[in-house]
Amino acid sequence: MTWNDETRVVRADGTPVKVLVVDDEPLIAELLTIALRREGWHVSTARDGSSAMSAATREQPDLAVLDIALPDTDGLTLMHALRALSPKLPVLLLTGRATAEDRIAGLAQGGDDYVTKPFSLEEVVLRMRGLIRRSGVVTDLDRGRLVVGDLILDLYSHEVTREGRKVELTMTEFKLLGYLMQNSGRVVTKPQILRDVWHSDFDGNPNLVEIFVSYLRKKIDSGRRPMIHTVRGRGYLLQPR
Repeated sequence: MTWNDETRVVRADGTPVKVLVVDDEPLIAELLTIALRREGWHVSTARDGSSAMSAATREQPDLAVLDIALPDTDGLTLMHALRALSPKLPVLLLTGRATAEDRIAGLAQGGDDYVTKPFSLEEVVLRMRGLIRRSGVVTDLDRGRLVVGDLILDLYSHEVTREGRKVELTMTEFKLLGYLMQNSGRVVTKPQILRDVWHSDFDGNPNLVEIFVSYLRKKIDSGRRPMIHTVRGRGYLLQPR
């Protein structure tokens, strides 16, 4: 099995991609964990639906790998529950069923990809790389870019463009935009932003978030279709449309 470092991906802030692996077979979970950690990703594991939901709430994964058959539920039911927390969460389904009907059923109910057991670890990792790249919440280490719609953020040059036009941002605005892009398609709360961007506890000033979001809107959205949205009573959401 060969691994190509040039294809590795990270989150927008340079931290590892977060993956949730849910399988009640310890050996499969262990092998996947080893393979994904070699990618530099952070892996959480669970053996049933209940512990998977707890892990997802705690870790907020960027990608989930779900076995169809679990002790307390099935993978499709769990997938829908996870999507209630994160509507655009990419999901790779694992199953021992190899029929075309099972595959079609899994994809029809919202699975992004489907792999039958036994499987090649390298194939699974390659498929997961594709899913996480298409989700638009990561950046390639070899390119150093995060892309959401027509908005591009370059981690290394600290340049931001929208519709091909350069956008001048302060360092704090850059960090906030990177965080929102990293969580594209997810609602993030003011306390989460204070914690992860300003590294403040929950007693930080939420007005600080409102002020910097307004700065970003003027620079990113002014005269264009808005990408930064306020979800009343919950927080902020960045998405292409």
